[in-house]
Amino acid sequence: MTVYVEKVPMPLPVKRAVMKFGRDLSLARRRRRFSQQSMAERIGISVSSLRRLEKGDPTLSWGTIARAMYVLGEIEKLNQLLDTANDDIGLVLMDERLPRRIRFRKHSPESGAL
Repeated sequence: MTVYVEKVPMPLPVKRAVMKFGRDLSLARRRRRFSQQSMAERIGISVSSLRRLEKGDPTLSWGTIARAMYVLGEIEKLNQLLDTANDDIGLVLMDERLPRRIRFRKHSPESGAL
């Protein structure tokens, strides 16, 4: 049995962000005076994979991206991408579910509660 998976087109903002990341990666590499060969070796990928990464190929793995950021000394930025403490939308949604009032229950002596 053959299963066909419909390919969902990449939204334009996502495509632009991935391509910008590639351009920025290339610029960061060149500013550090790393050749493509040297950078690829440090990441542990082929030069052709590095070229694809720098062109914004969205099929490369997160692991490859993380190793590239580590080589460039920028791994902490990856840690901050979706930091839940700074997730404004998530925090607002969570706050909307907070009760308006907190009522304390009266405990009877039989309940066994302290």
